[in-house]
Amino acid sequence: MTRDKIQQIYESLFKRFGPQFWWPGETKDEIIVGAILTQNTNWQNVEKAIANLKQASVMSLEKLHDLPQDEIAELIRPAGYYNIKAKRLKNFLNWLFETHNGSLEEIQAMRTDSLREELLSVNGVGRETADSILLYALEKPVFVVDAYTYRIATRHHLIEPECDYEQLRSLFEDNLETDVKLFNEYHALIVYAGKEFCRPRPKCSGCPLECLPHEIIDHE
Repeated sequence: MTRDKIQQIYESLFKRFGPQFWWPGETKDEIIVGAILTQNTNWQNVEKAIANLKQASVMSLEKLHDLPQDEIAELIRPAGYYNIKAKRLKNFLNWLFETHNGSLEEIQAMRTDSLREELLSVNGVGRETADSILLYALEKPVFVVDAYTYRIATRHHLIEPECDYEQLRSLFEDNLETDVKLFNEYHALIVYAGKEFCRPRPKCSGCPLECLPHEIIDHE
């Protein structure tokens, strides 16, 4: 059964890798900024950008909202695509402050589906970014889907290759207990497994999912 297999994957990953303590942000503000900056780059580059924001004493949504976009761009330069990301960050901040008075408490009190719809209406906030904000910063029970999730799910025959983001998200949400901590840990474990083993050219030997039925894909 799909439910059993999804649970088995989680248990195998957790037994091998243990808790991931993700998302590594000190505040909700920092987690939100990190979720926007991590698009199309690795986390090490995001950490450098966030360190710049902290050094400049502007690592808060309110201070970033007051800061000119070009100054934000310069500070987040290590994250790559810094002009684009500065604009996306500004778009989010303008939505938050103009629509919800800059209050995370206000949006956190909203229905998850309504809030997700609003987030997705912000230019530059895609589904993975929106769901990362919902799960990690606002503690909403939304399963985050990314390329690692898709790769593992297709190779272990949980989905067909043509499955889209929403179908994959529903697959996990419908077959797991609705629990923020579980969704958080599961996604973090998938990311770890994807980076270490389930790469575009897979390294199946030693993978904690090696004993489960899967498809070896040769990209040579």
